[in-house]
Amino acid sequence: MATRPKRRRVTESNRASSETSIPNVFPQDPSTPATSEDRSRWKGFCEIESEPAFFNVMLRDFGVEDVRVQEVVSLDPDMLAYLPRPVYGLIFLFKWREEDPDKQEPSCPEGIWFANQTVNNACASVALLNIVNNIPELKLGEHLQQFKEFTSDFTPALRGDAIGNFEFIKTIHNSFARKMDMLNADLQLKNDASTRKKSKAKDSDEDDAAFHFIAFVPVQGRVWKLDGLERQPQNLGPISDDWVLQAAPEIETRMAQYEDGQIEFAILSLVKEPLTQLVATLAENVKGIVSIRQHLLQLQCDQGGLQPDTAAGNNLGEEDLLQGPCEQYRLSQEAIDQAVLSPEVEQHLKSDDIVGSSAVAQELGTAQTSIRASIRDEIKAIQADDDRAASRRNDKGLLAKGLLQVLERMGRISIFMESACCS
Repeated sequence: MATRPKRRRVTESNRASSETSIPNVFPQDPSTPATSEDRSRWKGFCEIESEPAFFNVMLRDFGVEDVRVQEVVSLDPDMLAYLPRPVYGLIFLFKWREEDPDKQEPSCPEGIWFANQTVNNACASVALLNIVNNIPELKLGEHLQQFKEFTSDFTPALRGDAIGNFEFIKTIHNSFARKMDMLNADLQLKNDASTRKKSKAKDSDEDDAAFHFIAFVPVQGRVWKLDGLERQPQNLGPISDDWVLQAAPEIETRMAQYEDGQIEFAILSLVKEPLTQLVATLAENVKGIVSIRQHLLQLQCDQGGLQPDTAAGNNLGEEDLLQGPCEQYRLSQEAIDQAVLSPEVEQHLKSDDIVGSSAVAQELGTAQTSIRASIRDEIKAIQADDDRAASRRNDKGLLAKGLLQVLERMGRISIFMESACCS
């Protein structure tokens, strides 16, 4: 394959638009919080940190269901085994370096949804879309599903342009944009354009390399690296037992390029939302408890001549066990009705063994306590994500300005400036 010229990260039209709009987009005090109108009028994309909470909230706002983003703290196989399954994809954040173009496919293979990044700072959304649009079983939501179908015949570059022009994605992405984020992004574009006019250097300095998100995803029996700054996907080989273990060496190779002591990367995983399976398990548990209790009541009445209202069925477990739908645990009657009983419960429902059935009921009660605790933990984690995202979306420009004014009146600004310069 012939060597291709280096891909431009942003089209000239985008750069020109951003450059000319800088003086007019934010006419008010730059320290005032960004408004919805500011974000809507702005032409760029803001930088987003590699915080799982932000990605989780973005995916939820996109409309994607039953997916959770978790941090990967180690690529050790024993640690990777703790990731919830299935793992839909990995996102790797690092200082970007162009790889050998010959490793890429000649063109985007049929059945692979891959978009280039054609707009600065859009790599977080591009990486997410390059994963979720390749997982057939995921429910994408109305807007993303229509977008996926609309762009199915596009080239990667055109898909990237479509992302940049899709207000639905741009609005959610830029919900994290603060006024200074937008001003800094526009200033960076202006400086980049000015630098290119003054210099003909082909490659930028290593120290100026930008941080960038790329995706790894299993599609059609193979593991793919989907880097929006590369023209085409890279095939990492057929899937064996665990595709995550196959992607790990590629990530480790990138990590090895850093000097000792440098931690300039992050790894995130897109997994099936644990809460979904936990609620399904609780539904099965509740259906099992209700079924066993009804069976025991009937057995006691038949064998002991007791009436249903005097039978000792209520002594078979904790009084606070769930025996029906509960909003607190996101458990619906529909989920209970659709739950499939375990073979053990089914067997005891056909048996006259009161002792054995009572033991099963006790086991189900104990299991429910553990399941409910896990569900509460997951709901707390979701709320914590919402709180982190809300804090990130809160533009604290006025607060920072007020603090600086107080420090200036106290005569402390010069001390902090000297400390910052010396550190």
